Amino acid sequence: MADATCNDERAHGLLQFYGASRTGRWAGRLVQVQNLPRNYLPDLTQARALVRGGDFDALEMLYPSVPDTLSQLIRTAFIPSENHRFIVADYSAIEARVLAWLASEQATLAAFTNGEDLYCATASAMFGVPVEKHRANSELRQKGKIAVLACGYNGSVGALKAMGALKMGLTESELQPIVDAWRAANPNIVAMWHDVDQTAIQAITTRSTVTLGNLSFTGTKGTLFITLPSGRRLAYVKPGLGVNRFGGTSITYWGQGISRKWQQLETYGGKLVENIVQAIARDLLAEAITRIEQAGHQVVMHIHDEVVIDEPQDSGTNVTDICTLMNQLPLWATGLPIDAAGYECEFYMKD
Repeated sequence: MADATCNDERAHGLLQFYGASRTGRWAGRLVQVQNLPRNYLPDLTQARALVRGGDFDALEMLYPSVPDTLSQLIRTAFIPSENHRFIVADYSAIEARVLAWLASEQATLAAFTNGEDLYCATASAMFGVPVEKHRANSELRQKGKIAVLACGYNGSVGALKAMGALKMGLTESELQPIVDAWRAANPNIVAMWHDVDQTAIQAITTRSTVTLGNLSFTGTKGTLFITLPSGRRLAYVKPGLGVNRFGGTSITYWGQGISRKWQQLETYGGKLVENIVQAIARDLLAEAITRIEQAGHQVVMHIHDEVVIDEPQDSGTNVTDICTLMNQLPLWATGLPIDAAGYECEFYMKD
């Protein structure tokens, strides 16, 4: 952080435009703001004051783990300008909303439109009983939550484990039934994985443009383009077809692998859907940032689907004003039930 601070006492260059080549999202650079440790201390302000004041004896006495406390305080090093405050706002469950909108998954869209708890609504659809947070069948909400987080992009038991299902108290024998129940409750999303896969294969083999809902796939000799509802295009270089580990047809393209070496990569319908959904979420954020800045506010940082605004103390602008700007839908996203929420703070933190 000290090395990234310039003469104006601000850090610059923390976000690289189009740093994520598959989706076009920004990528964190220097101080990795997109991967900061979360804070959950109830007395974050007090802990921060002890560290700033150098009272480490008190810090060690009051907090059982000093390293964990210091880790939670990393994001609080970001502060607004003098006589300013931060307004932080983000989109709620944006990927789940975009996915349901793309697939026309009406039950999920209705849950968002009616302001229902997504995890309760999902668990209710999965298990066929009413599920209410802290009330009727509330123990099923956890299963609905992990299913939403893990299964949306053709994830199965492995994805549930990667999301921490076993650490959450679920047993191995429960995982496959959860996957099956989620897929049965979301047939349009399941169908979309297959449709995207087949449409991409058709575009590659015919070197033509094939339309799928509000998406279009164009295959050329050198690139597979996926045109998003916004008009922006995703590009997959040197597309081809191969055989996956299950003996079926796979989609291949060339790009940077884990070791950042240029190599042939493999993808499939669920992964392409993930790229498309995250790219659309990125476009929504980009347009929201533009609206916010055109309204005279300074966006100093944005993290995934969240914006951080450096706002004068006496401007009269509040969280509701910023969320109203974020919730304005572009014409290409008609019917998408987005919902932004936020808070004010004297230093950067998670509410």
